[in-house]
Amino acid sequence: MKNSKLPTFQRAFLAPKYWGFWLALGIWRTLLLLPYPILHHIGNGLGWLFSHLSIGKRRAAIARRNLELCFPDMPENERETLLQENLRSVGMAIIETGMAWFWSDARIKKWSKIEGLHHLKESQQNGIIFVGVHFLTLELGARIVGLHHPGLGVYRPNDNPLMDWLQTQGRLRSNKDMLDRKDLRGMIKALRQGETIWYAPDHDYGRKNAVFVPFFPYLMRAPPPAATIY
Repeated sequence: MKNSKLPTFQRAFLAPKYWGFWLALGIWRTLLLLPYPILHHIGNGLGWLFSHLSIGKRRAAIARRNLELCFPDMPENERETLLQENLRSVGMAIIETGMAWFWSDARIKKWSKIEGLHHLKESQQNGIIFVGVHFLTLELGARIVGLHHPGLGVYRPNDNPLMDWLQTQGRLRSNKDMLDRKDLRGMIKALRQGETIWYAPDHDYGRKNAVFVPFFPYLMRAPPPAATIY
């Protein structure tokens, strides 16, 4: 199956309002030509920079409070170590997303290792729902799995049409297709055809579209599909 509603390149993307985006994209892609060990250091540096920006400080405050609530018995310095490691990972996610979208298959395979692939191979005659969450390694993980077992991804279209086109092209590098998260009919059809669908049910769509489930010593708001799986 092939989704005819996927975004396509538009001449409007060459308009001046997108020039800043194209410049950033050019710098991003140029950086990705560097050896992976150097990219790893750059990613950590970007994470450090993020932690010192206002948005990073706000995110850090939220994460620090969450760690305090979930791990009250953990020493404060250990919680802070976890937080700083997470902030560094934010920077690395920028690098790894670029790797997923722009690196060649050969380069991806050189720096990756996959385990448990036999579980997918054993079930390849049936439709498979590959349940995931929005970790920072999401894009690279999907690219690696797709090299060995191409499937379909469920996604939310990006509000920026140029970014929507770019991320779709990147995600299709080693996978078959993308389905809008609202396209339930398309998902069912793909499963009946024996396809593998990657689905992440962990987005928060507000109190009206959620149920509360146990999470550590608290009740956490979760979308119904995630609660059902839990």
